[in-house]
Amino acid sequence: MEIVIKVSQFILSLSLLIVLHELGHFIPAKLFKTKVEKFYLFFDYKFSLFKKKIGETVYGIGWIPLGGYVKIAGMIDESMDTEQMKEAPKPYEFRSKPAWQRLIIMLGGVIVNFVLGILIYIFLLWGYGEKFLPNENVKDGIWVQNQAAKDLGLQTGDKIISIDGNKIQKFNDIQIEFINGTNFTIERNGKILQQKIPTDFIAKILDQENAKTSFILPRYPFVVGKIAEDSPNIKSGLQPKDIIVSINGTPVKYYDQVENELKKYKNQETELTVRRNNTTENIKVIISNEGKIGVFFSPLPLADLEKLGYYQSADKSYSLGQAIPLGIQEAWAKTVGYAKQMKKVINPNTGAYKGLGGFISIGSIFPSQWSWYAFWNITAYLSIMLGFMNLLPIPALDGGHVVFTLWEMITGKKPSDKFLEYAQVAGFVILLTLLLFANGNDLFRALQ
Repeated sequence: MEIVIKVSQFILSLSLLIVLHELGHFIPAKLFKTKVEKFYLFFDYKFSLFKKKIGETVYGIGWIPLGGYVKIAGMIDESMDTEQMKEAPKPYEFRSKPAWQRLIIMLGGVIVNFVLGILIYIFLLWGYGEKFLPNENVKDGIWVQNQAAKDLGLQTGDKIISIDGNKIQKFNDIQIEFINGTNFTIERNGKILQQKIPTDFIAKILDQENAKTSFILPRYPFVVGKIAEDSPNIKSGLQPKDIIVSINGTPVKYYDQVENELKKYKNQETELTVRRNNTTENIKVIISNEGKIGVFFSPLPLADLEKLGYYQSADKSYSLGQAIPLGIQEAWAKTVGYAKQMKKVINPNTGAYKGLGGFISIGSIFPSQWSWYAFWNITAYLSIMLGFMNLLPIPALDGGHVVFTLWEMITGKKPSDKFLEYAQVAGFVILLTLLLFANGNDLFRALQ
């Protein structure tokens, strides 16, 4: 059932984004009296799942869920209808329209994507507000147990101050800021330290077995999960959800402190004090020669940590007037962040290309339980991402057409139809290669 929910959200989000993107081309084309022959969700190679002609336009749904398109008369596009281009230009064709109109038609899709992203963020902030862990409330620093974090030079107890000079406001933003950043500032034992992020840092994260888990965590208390069947303490009285608060009289607040303290009592019996509900219990346990007590750790959600007094989250609500500038800021931050990621992807030294994903990766970011907040939040980001990708100056994308149109407007020289045809083919080859590589990465990761 979980996979059905994920797939349903993915298809709904993708369909919405494609239809609105293509509508961004369709509306200005119609306003400028340009003939639109087809309006399609998904691609219809050989046949369609559905189609109906209304006026001069055929509306339909294809069977290949790799995108969608509007076929505008007199334009070299994904249909590669070169026969039409051999005929004399007609007044209603795209190629007959002034350059500024063609530019607006081509930019319509990405404009819709960015506007949609902004609007969704505005209404999410207005309707749901924000709940997050302020970075300044992680007063005892981070928990470092990940090798990638250790390779950065981070230590448990470090406080992340800023990345690339930008002060970190929300703790959950730290990981993506590290991925996008080049240097960071921390506070360690009262001293301010500045360090560089290695160029191959992303590759080190992706090469780890637990690459999908966060490498930056707040410090957690030691909460007993399941007790191992071969544990010498299976009959000690320890119970799941017990929180270890002292060892042999020494107070311990976090997991890392428990881990270090237990190592002092290897091969010994010692006394743990645990918090159980609203009381405390003293329990005798045997420590192994590795400094373990034979239990599994169970991390607590932020809400439970708040109740226990470990952290205090921020819960903010906004009026529509407050949400508008914040939604614009959020969309801009996502655009800048995505641009930084793309810059690292095209640099082979970073190894970020290993993280490129296709439809499996995109679908997996949707939650396994239906959540309208998560759905719209992810859809907003995907809309920003789609808008940015379509602005890339690749001939088969909107950005390629925009570049050629701008060249015509600046120089007064229009590229020939034959040149545009060759450019479109080259663009398709590039896009197909990227598509195969990204989805190949998905399959490779799935088979590991």
